[in-house]
Amino acid sequence: MSPPGCGVPAIELVLSGLARIVSGEDAVPGSWPWQVSLQDKTNFHFCGGLIINQDWVVTAAHCGVRKSDLIIAGEFDQGSDEDNTQVLKVSQVFENPDFNCFTISNDVTPIKLATPVQFSHTISPVCLPGSPDDFPAGSNCATTSWELTKYSNSNTPEKLQQAALPLLSNSECPKYWGSMIEDSMVCAGASSVSSCMLPSLCPWGDSNGPLVYQKASTWTLLGIVSWGSSTCSTSSPGVYARVTELMPWVQKILAAN
Repeated sequence: MSPPGCGVPAIELVLSGLARIVSGEDAVPGSWPWQVSLQDKTNFHFCGGLIINQDWVVTAAHCGVRKSDLIIAGEFDQGSDEDNTQVLKVSQVFENPDFNCFTISNDVTPIKLATPVQFSHTISPVCLPGSPDDFPAGSNCATTSWELTKYSNSNTPEKLQQAALPLLSNSECPKYWGSMIEDSMVCAGASSVSSCMLPSLCPWGDSNGPLVYQKASTWTLLGIVSWGSSTCSTSSPGVYARVTELMPWVQKILAAN
């Protein structure tokens, strides 16, 4: 389903497993090569996305991507001009017709690039999950973003942040969020670790990154940051779009376009 060589960073990553995005741990530059920054025409970063092959990026539907927006691949420090980045234009944006802005269900959008991204040691795709893939509860996953490191902060961090966090089962997550949890969602965190997502009205920003799971030496995309605690609480799990549930629709879009 994914191109050869997906999910294996050329630059070795170092993930302590103790840090949290809500207080911050800088990633090793280039060690999450599928992470991209979505920016408007003024170069304002408003969301993140993931490279899945040379022609496609996926992000959350709630980000409200427009054809006029830009995709920056290979970025680590948004306050520096030294990153070896590629600036990519958007050809088409495909919002899931089942996306619901009020329940935040089916929160995924594939983006077709106007020109293919050129892979390098700091730019490469994440692997997509196959239907037989098993992601057991309690597994350590990782998330990356330029999200808020504290809910009261006025600015997002310039350097890409990373965190390790445990996956929750479908039965565990509703203990925190009740009937808000749907089949198209998956939860992780609630262990002094969290992504920071501040939903208001669609679209909103500060939702950036993936929830990825490592099998052997390969990282597979399990979720996309969707929503969570309005105060970035690390005692409540973050909620992610469940990529395994949404893959049939995503693959249909890729095949038809």
